[in-house]
Amino acid sequence: MPDSQQVLAYLNQSIDWYRHLSTEEQIATDPSDVLFVNDNRQIANQVVRLSFDFARADAQYAGAKSVPASGESTQQSKYQSLFQAAAQADELVKDTQTEMDGLRQKFATARGKARQTLQSTLDELQAELQLAQARSETIHNMLQFVNTGATGTSSNNLAAQIQELQRSVPELAPTTTTATSPSEGQAKTPAAANTSSSSSSANNTATHRQEPSGILALTTDLFSLTRKIHTIDQTIQLTDAFAQASQNLRTPLLKNLADAVQRGNVLAQQADTSDAAGLQEERRELDALTAQFKQNSAVLLPLGKQSVLFDLYKSSLNRWRTAVKSQYGSELRTLAVHLVVLAIVLTVFFVISEVWKRATFRYVHDFRRRYQFLLLRRILLWFIIAVTIAFALATEIGSLATFAGLITAGIAVALQNVILAIAGYFFLIGRYGVRVGDRVQISGVTGDVIDIGLVRLHLMEIGGSGNYMQPTGRVVVFSNSIVFQPTASFYKQIPGTNFAWHEVTLTLAPESDIHLAEARLLGAVEKVYAGYKERIEREHRAMQQSLSIQVAMPKPVSRLRLNQTGLEVVIRYPLELEDAADIDDKITRAVVETLNESPRLKLVGTGTPNIQEVPESEIPEPSKIPEMVTKP
Repeated sequence: MPDSQQVLAYLNQSIDWYRHLSTEEQIATDPSDVLFVNDNRQIANQVVRLSFDFARADAQYAGAKSVPASGESTQQSKYQSLFQAAAQADELVKDTQTEMDGLRQKFATARGKARQTLQSTLDELQAELQLAQARSETIHNMLQFVNTGATGTSSNNLAAQIQELQRSVPELAPTTTTATSPSEGQAKTPAAANTSSSSSSANNTATHRQEPSGILALTTDLFSLTRKIHTIDQTIQLTDAFAQASQNLRTPLLKNLADAVQRGNVLAQQADTSDAAGLQEERRELDALTAQFKQNSAVLLPLGKQSVLFDLYKSSLNRWRTAVKSQYGSELRTLAVHLVVLAIVLTVFFVISEVWKRATFRYVHDFRRRYQFLLLRRILLWFIIAVTIAFALATEIGSLATFAGLITAGIAVALQNVILAIAGYFFLIGRYGVRVGDRVQISGVTGDVIDIGLVRLHLMEIGGSGNYMQPTGRVVVFSNSIVFQPTASFYKQIPGTNFAWHEVTLTLAPESDIHLAEARLLGAVEKVYAGYKERIEREHRAMQQSLSIQVAMPKPVSRLRLNQTGLEVVIRYPLELEDAADIDDKITRAVVETLNESPRLKLVGTGTPNIQEVPESEIPEPSKIPEMVTKP
C-alpha cells in the first residue's frame, strides 16, 4: 500500500494539475476553445475527485500499519506500551467473544443442570467481555488522541491532511458533502466525456470566429495562436507526468492483486486434498486474501478510473491542438498572401513612379515645371504608399477612418503653421508664382530667389541705393505662409519678364526750344534703347502670352512738366534689370553729349540730369503693368 508521503505528494500533484486548467481558460478566445475547455473541466473534476477517493481509501486501510511521517516515529515510539496494551485488549475481547460463541452452541443442546451451569458461565463471560471492551475502548481513545497529536491539530494525521487539501479545491465541495459512494457519479464519466467531445468536434467549424483580414491583426493572432499551442503542449506534458505518477502507484497494487489471485487459485487446488485442520488453515488464509483483495481493489479502483479519464483528457487536448494548428496554418497562409499582394502593389507603384520620372525628364524641359512634376510625383507616391500600407495593416475600414480622423485633427492643431507653409508652397510654385532666379521684394527685403522649399523660401539679399544694387552676402529665409499674411508686401517680376522703368529728368530754361530739346533728348535715349530693344520686345510678347492680355509695347517716352524754376523734361525708358547700371550709364553719357551739341540746351541753374527709378504711381498709363515695377 502507498504510504502517507506518497499519497500526499500525489494529491498535491493532482491539485497543481487541476489548477493549470485556469491557464487553458485564459487562452480560450474562440467559441470552439470554450467547448474544449468545458469538456476538459468536466474530466478534470472527475480526475481530482478520484484522487481524493484513492487517498481516503488508502488512509482508511492504512491505519497503524502506515509509515509515520517525518518526526512522527519518535513520538509514537514513546507510546509503544500503549500500542501493545491496545493489541492485548483487542486480543482478550476476541478470545472472550470466541469462548462465548462456543458456549452458546453448547447451550443450545444442553439440558437440565448442565444448561444452568452454561448459563452462569455465559453471564460471567459477558461481564468479562464488557470489561475487556471498556478497557479496549479507553486504550483506543487514548491512541486516537496520540495519533491526532497532543496539541489538538490534525496536520500529522493523513485523513485530516486529505480533508484540508480537499478544502483547498472549492469546486469539489458540493460533491464531497454528499453521502454517495466514490463510484457514484463516476459511472457516466467516459460516456459523458465522449458526448461532450463529439459535441465539441461537431460545433468546432460552426462556432469558429471569422479570421482577421488585416496584416497587423493576422500577425497578432498568429502570436496568440503560438502561445495557445505552447500552453496546450505544456498541459499535455503535465497530464503525461500525472498519468505516469498514477501508473507508478497502480503498478504495485496490481501486482498485489495478481499475487492474491494466484495464491487463491493455489489454495483452491489444495482444498481437494487437505484434511479438516488443513481446511481450517486454508480458510483463514483465504479470508486474509479476501480482505487484502478488497483493500487493494478499493484503493486501486479510483486509479484505474483515472487512467481512462487521462486518455479522454489527452485525446481532447490533441483534438484542440490539431484545431489550433489548423487555424494557425490557415492564418499563416492568409498572411503570406496579404504580404505578397502588398509587395506586388508597392512594386507597381514604384514602377509607375519610375515611369513618371523618366517621362518628366524626357518631355518636360523647363526646369521649374520639371521640379514641380517631380515633387508632385514624390508626394503622391508616398501618400499612396502610406494609404495602401494603412489599409493593409488595418482590419476594419471604419476603425481606420476613425483613427485617421483623430490623428489628422491632432496634426492639424499641432502643425497648423507647417501646414499653412505647405499650402503657401503651392501658391508660390503656381502659374504666376516664384521660381529660382526671380527678383522679389518681401516685407521691404529685396533679393533673388535661390531656393523654394516645401515650408521655406530662401532669398539672396540685394542691397544698395539707386542703380547700384549688389548682393549683401546674406541669405534671408521666409516661411511660405507669408503669402497668406495681409500685412506682408510681396512683389515679384511677371513670369518671363526681366525689365523695369527708369527715367531721366532735366529742367530747361523757359526760353529754350521745347520741341528741339525734347527731340534731341528722346533721340539720345532711343539710340541707346535700340541696342536691347529686341530683348525687351521678346519679353513683352512672352508676358502677353503668359497673362493672356494685350499690353502696350514698352518704349522710351517723353513728358513735359512746368514748375517754378522752368520747364522739366522727363524721359522714361524700359531697361533690363541685370544691365540696369550699364544702360543708365550709357544713357547718361548720351544725354550729356546731346546737351553739348550746337545749339546747346540751356539748363536752369547748375543742375545736371538726374536718372532714377520710376515710382509705381507715375508709370505711363499705356505701359503700366501690375507688379512689373520693383520698389527701390
